[in-house]
Amino acid sequence: MDARTLKIKAAAVALTYVEDGMRLGIGTGSTAEEFVRLLADKVASGLNVIGVPTSERTAALCQELGVKLTTLEETPELDLTIDGADEIGPELALIKGGGGALLREKIVAAASARMVVIADESKNVEMLGRFPLPIEVNRFGLAATTLAIKAAASRLDLAGSLTLRMTGAEAFVTDGGHLILDASFGRIPDTRALSNALHAIPGVVEHGLFLGLARVAILAGADGIRTRTQP
Repeated sequence: MDARTLKIKAAAVALTYVEDGMRLGIGTGSTAEEFVRLLADKVASGLNVIGVPTSERTAALCQELGVKLTTLEETPELDLTIDGADEIGPELALIKGGGGALLREKIVAAASARMVVIADESKNVEMLGRFPLPIEVNRFGLAATTLAIKAAASRLDLAGSLTLRMTGAEAFVTDGGHLILDASFGRIPDTRALSNALHAIPGVVEHGLFLGLARVAILAGADGIRTRTQP
């Protein structure tokens, strides 16, 4: 099966977690978009839900397909968030942010009673870090923030390049107006320590380590669907 077919299969299973009347967090990325398309079909058939999108891109797709939207200001508590991931590690720790929406994704996930992650089996790893860790940073003081991140990583025996994400010749800008540094640290043995170290740097807005948020991961592979759960 090709990658899109696997994403659709995972999204279809995630849809079974959605109940009538739910307040949903709706993720960003290619896998989440397959979920939105399936959700829209259910909405057209009478399912009553309202969603908070995690990016302008997701919002546009929901509006195009007729999925009713709200905001966290109007609906600050959500029942369920369904989103993709770039990596899924032990205890359902995640790396997210490959699409650049990690700040809004984390805010929405934290506002939800439950988070379900959908991905193909290739995203399941024994230890996070093969995928570069996105770190959302303020434009002001970028050079100083970069040095501080390198120093914090070094204290944790992590090394690797920090690359400013680009779109063509211009720096990639998030929906919040920030920049993203992609950190190629390799394997990250202590994700909590790295999370704490990054959060202590003033110029870091947020990072792509999602720890203690996901409760279910739906993984689609050539042999079918596998579900991982975390209490």
